[in-house]
Amino acid sequence: MPVTVIIPGALRDLAGQRSDVSLPDSTGSLSDALARLWKECPALRDRVMTETGEVRPHINIFVDGEGIRDRSGLRTPVRDGAEICILPAVSGG
Repeated sequence: MPVTVIIPGALRDLAGQRSDVSLPDSTGSLSDALARLWKECPALRDRVMTETGEVRPHINIFVDGEGIRDRSGLRTPVRDGAEICILPAVSGG
């Protein structure tokens, strides 16, 4: 079963206007799944990751509804059929 990456509206221009991206054979770590996502949507990488390969501070990533900062970060396991959600922080007033 593929892993689904949910792409929020603010990042859809970088993903060919897709609201989600299906990644076949993406079990392993979140880092592995994101590497597959960058191959599919390379423009997303620089908006999500820093130059040193860390998730940008204003980006939140959830695997099956749990924030990766509360788990194992990029080493968070991704199961078959998982849902990964990338959410940029929203601010303003």
